[in-house]
Amino acid sequence: MPELTYYVNGRLVPAGQAALPLNDLGIVRGYGVFDLLRTYGTTPFCLREHVRRLEYSAQQVGLALPWSTDELERIVLDTYAANAIPDAAIRIIVTGGPSENYMTPGNRPGLVVMVHPPSPRVQSQYTQGVKVVSTLVGRLFPTVKSLNYMGAIMAMQEASKTGAVEAIYLDEQDHVTEGTRTNLFVVRGRRLITPREGILKGITRQVVMEAAATEFEVVEAPIHYRDLAHMGEAFLTSTTKEVLPVVQIDDLEIGEGHPGPVTLRVMALFSETVERMTRTTA
Repeated sequence: MPELTYYVNGRLVPAGQAALPLNDLGIVRGYGVFDLLRTYGTTPFCLREHVRRLEYSAQQVGLALPWSTDELERIVLDTYAANAIPDAAIRIIVTGGPSENYMTPGNRPGLVVMVHPPSPRVQSQYTQGVKVVSTLVGRLFPTVKSLNYMGAIMAMQEASKTGAVEAIYLDEQDHVTEGTRTNLFVVRGRRLITPREGILKGITRQVVMEAAATEFEVVEAPIHYRDLAHMGEAFLTSTTKEVLPVVQIDDLEIGEGHPGPVTLRVMALFSETVERMTRTTA
């Protein structure tokens, strides 16, 4: 594969030459935000929604963006056009920028756009389902897609030791909220339930909610950990995982231990929606 091209602070550069100042607050303090989208074929999926969420994240942490929504979209599209990769992942990163005292923002945020192939899909996870574990690791600003993923990394290190593919956060009231990189849905009868509070509002989550609402009741409500035993199905959603069936949470088997009919139908509805949306925007 030819070397990838990244956008870094106003320039398209070979990925191997991409660099930020070492006093950038994104490096020395983890101060910054990002968003991740993907393409289907060569069509970016929900680009505007992802850029708007990036802007919201930046606003929540007091990071002023000098670029308009249209300018950010154009930079993303130009960077993608410089890389001949179908079905790509596109990462947009805004950093706090260089700081003379390594603490105070200098009002010169950094902007990086990275295009790369997505992680290989493990097909057996979608046919057999996956295991996830719960975690009590705390988070700062759960509604913000922040560069600070220390807690998530720690949670995933523990999760991987048990064969789990994701860690689900528990809040102080023992409610399950979301995964380190995913949103959570549970199924009871023909009702889909997903938390509303204390989560990052996923773009894929929203698409799934709208698509599923054509055939199922979709409810945003708290999910207590003890209630998981009464749920017939569960699944995760994210940009890269799309709709991923969950068949085990900690030591609890969900449903009958394999992807259920509602989850399978939601997977199909999501695929149909993606096909329709990318066909009309191509």
